[in-house]
Amino acid sequence: MILNSRACPDVMYINKGNSTCGIYAKDGLITPLDDVAAKYGWDKILKPSILTTCRYDENGIMGSGKLYGVTNYGEFVLVYYNKDWFNKFNLQVPTSLEEFEKVCEVFVQNNVTPMVIGGADRWPQAQNWYEFALYKADRKFITDFQLLQDDINFKGPEFSFATDKFLSFVKNGYFDRNSNGIKYDDANNAFYQGKYPMILTGSWLFGAVMEQVKTFDWGVFILPGKKYNTGSGGNLWIVPKNARNKELAYEFINLTLQPKYQTIMAEAGGIPVNADLDQIKDPKVKELNALFAEIVANDGLAFYPDWPVPGFMDALGGGLQNLFTGRMNKDQFLDSISNTYYDYKNMIK
Repeated sequence: MILNSRACPDVMYINKGNSTCGIYAKDGLITPLDDVAAKYGWDKILKPSILTTCRYDENGIMGSGKLYGVTNYGEFVLVYYNKDWFNKFNLQVPTSLEEFEKVCEVFVQNNVTPMVIGGADRWPQAQNWYEFALYKADRKFITDFQLLQDDINFKGPEFSFATDKFLSFVKNGYFDRNSNGIKYDDANNAFYQGKYPMILTGSWLFGAVMEQVKTFDWGVFILPGKKYNTGSGGNLWIVPKNARNKELAYEFINLTLQPKYQTIMAEAGGIPVNADLDQIKDPKVKELNALFAEIVANDGLAFYPDWPVPGFMDALGGGLQNLFTGRMNKDQFLDSISNTYYDYKNMIK
């Protein structure tokens, strides 16, 4: 309603993806930015994998078509870990999924729950599940799934493996058994307090971890042994079609992409797209940006599992909650998310 009114702001910050920016683009509510991007050089600053979530076609599907949004940062999912817990049991950062599971098993054998998920908010479980799927995924599968291109088999190796692995982590006690009742913020706070050795979540938490964790040493690693990683460019600056001061909006967006302000973002624990990384002093921030740079260089961004169709998180996140408690079995879960996905895909194709 705001976007469709004369009272809309000149610039807005919105979620990327088919079910958000894609809908606004499809409905003609936001301004194409291709000419503006060429004028300011944004198309030279943003890497192709970052631009995927900035472009939308006539059906609102990301990856091609006009440029409707501009991001000024990146994000990805990774593991935050408590080095004190690892040192207590002489554990090293794992280099494969098998080693990661062995780390979890050592904690369980010593009556320590390895990981907490803010499952009450659903999307944290979805991201943990999707990380497992990426062990079996290739770029074609990711593109077909995310951009609604060729049909995929929800009972194929990717999502079958993810669901089996998710269930095994639940069964083995690698996730807190009360995760469905834990809010995301509460899960984060529990990690800050040293109650859990690990939490798998996004780089957006990095600044908070820097600020909140005072009683133990900590580090990060990506879930090891796979090429692709949950992540993308960040949320998008967009200019509403009815904006009255579009030129000022473009100038503002351009300011946020300049190295001076991008470097400030990096120093605060963000992942800029145009910073002078040599100016970063904090070794943890340097490590974070190096991990993201490696993922981008290897074309490793796999986006987020709830993006492809509107309302997909209801089926995916809700289904994982039911899977966690045994109210759904594997086949029921995969059938549920497949039906939601194809109901929408078949409607627009």
